[in-house]
Amino acid sequence: MSLFAELKRRNVFRAAAFYAASAWLLVQIATQVLPFFHIAEWVVRWIVVAAAIGFPFAMVFSWFYEWTTHGLQRESEVAPNESVTRESSKKLDRWIIAILVLAVVLLLTNQFALNRDNNPVAVAPIASTIPQKSIAVLPFESLSEEKSNAYFAEGVQDEILTRLAKVADLKVIARTSTQRFKSAPENLPDIAKQLGVANILEGSVQKAGDQVRVNVQLINALTNAHLWADTYDRKLTDIFGVESEIAKSVAESLRAKLTGGEEQALAVKPTNSPEAYDAYLRGLAAEGQSLHSVYAFEKAIGFYEQAVQLDPAFALAWGRLSRADSDLYSSPNDPTGTRRDAAKRALDMAQKLQPNSPETLLALAYYQLLVLRDNELAKTTFRLVNKMLPGSSEVPAALARIARRQGHWDEAIAYYEQALLLDPRNTESLFQAAANYADLRKFDAALKLCDRALDILPNDPDLMAFKAGIYQSEGNLEEAAKLLREVNAETPSLAVFGSKITQLTLERNLSEAVRLLQARVAQYHFGSELEKGAFTTSLAFTQRLAGDSAGAKITAEQARKTLEPICKNQPDNDFAASQLSIAYAVLGDKTSALKEAERAIALSPSAKYASWGPRFEENLALIRTIIGENSEAISTLAWLMGVPYSSPLYGAPITPALLKLDPTWDSLRTDPAFRKLYEEKRR
Repeated sequence: MSLFAELKRRNVFRAAAFYAASAWLLVQIATQVLPFFHIAEWVVRWIVVAAAIGFPFAMVFSWFYEWTTHGLQRESEVAPNESVTRESSKKLDRWIIAILVLAVVLLLTNQFALNRDNNPVAVAPIASTIPQKSIAVLPFESLSEEKSNAYFAEGVQDEILTRLAKVADLKVIARTSTQRFKSAPENLPDIAKQLGVANILEGSVQKAGDQVRVNVQLINALTNAHLWADTYDRKLTDIFGVESEIAKSVAESLRAKLTGGEEQALAVKPTNSPEAYDAYLRGLAAEGQSLHSVYAFEKAIGFYEQAVQLDPAFALAWGRLSRADSDLYSSPNDPTGTRRDAAKRALDMAQKLQPNSPETLLALAYYQLLVLRDNELAKTTFRLVNKMLPGSSEVPAALARIARRQGHWDEAIAYYEQALLLDPRNTESLFQAAANYADLRKFDAALKLCDRALDILPNDPDLMAFKAGIYQSEGNLEEAAKLLREVNAETPSLAVFGSKITQLTLERNLSEAVRLLQARVAQYHFGSELEKGAFTTSLAFTQRLAGDSAGAKITAEQARKTLEPICKNQPDNDFAASQLSIAYAVLGDKTSALKEAERAIALSPSAKYASWGPRFEENLALIRTIIGENSEAISTLAWLMGVPYSSPLYGAPITPALLKLDPTWDSLRTDPAFRKLYEEKRR
């Protein structure tokens, strides 16, 4: 008898199907039910492993043994009329089908729950999945008579939160999410649900001279039970002791397991100088005023420098100073050798004082990422910090940034999900995750994330401009116009103003675009010469589009005079090089225009910077269009249509709708190859 026939005769196939269906059902139940009772993940993993390991044993068993009316017997000893297995084959088949149906129902139910609202990034956790050892530290109320002392209450809250985030057994929500609840919270259960936590710590701080009073209370928001409360009246010099005691009491109240290293981290005293600590807190407050604003970083740097002057052994302040300098160096405004050296000098001091602290390693990681531009080295350091700061949302957000830079788009999405789990109301993370989807031209997903951020910050100009940019990319100029209606020449945000100029250009209202740009260049107080040069270049190009060639050349000459010294002093500034190339192109200097455009590409090649590099390829396509090299321009545009990136002209990448609407490309329209780009690739 053939092996196949023998396997069938002994019901091995049915046994395999029955075992597989039962194991699958068991795994589905384990993965969906056990977490509800907060059973450790390793238990679920072992169930899956055991189910897999048991399969070959079950097959061997079914080959040698059968159930009979006399119990379990070897197959060779069973007469055909005594075999219960063979008589029950049809019944077994029905059981297999029933088990499979139940498993599929469970799987589909779970998938529906995961994909409800078709939201690409994790939404607020369901109450049943909220871990008991989870906490949000709400902004502490400042009871000081001097309103200027509000930064001190924020600093105390932030320090307690930072210490708790070092405890691996706790889920701690980041400050960027909790600071949205600054006003006296009334509905704690609702806040806890939004943040995905079971417990909330709230309190107040009163600072008068060298005296500090801190009141705190820990509440289980799900049951409204007060778990712990205390009041601390101390000298300002003992504020670190207060923060350590509060963090330790919270951890003990939530029955969090502390390692020796975590206990030590809770009790750390970063400086012996109250004045240095005060300056450090002012620096943190300045940074928090505007995420990724060069002006905020410049203000913070001043406070951090004051802190390290007052206490040269203040490693924490040296680390923050290095990070702020690195951020400024990575911006188009100050990529100078002086700023780079300042970041390295501060990092060296932090490493000399506390080389292995997570804060110093964070400063090192940002230096590697923003100054050295070494993605792999930075990734290694961030992953090391991730083990030391398991409750930090900052690290997965940074890893998402690296993944996006490298073109690992799905990996970036996963990291943003991790960051938002710990910081669900962080509008910066929501914005960056939305931008990641926009780079991929997944505009529906980007809009949903943008709307989540707008729910937190209604009418935020930058978010509204980003949303308008997506509508522009889809060719929906009517909806985009509604979001940009209030933008004028005095609008502070450069990105928002730029989106308005793009809107007017796409509407072919070039006279109004020129008017706004002229008002901006003539009246606005620019933060740097580079900003002034960039807007002057934009004015020159828009004048050219509007048909004012003479005026465009006069303005382009002004831009050239502003940008040439910057490019000479900052040879690594890719943005400055791209802006100077446009000025040269408008002036008719083809050789210089191409040289600067290609230099910008060489500084940030697409192979190394997936989301950033192609923007300089787009700039080269623009230059070629201006100087009449149409065929080369169309070839570059065709390539850009197939890659994810962030466009310098539009924010989102080039789309068929943008190519069709934008007068920038009018000189290419007589070429069938160009028309094909927006006629045949229409979304």
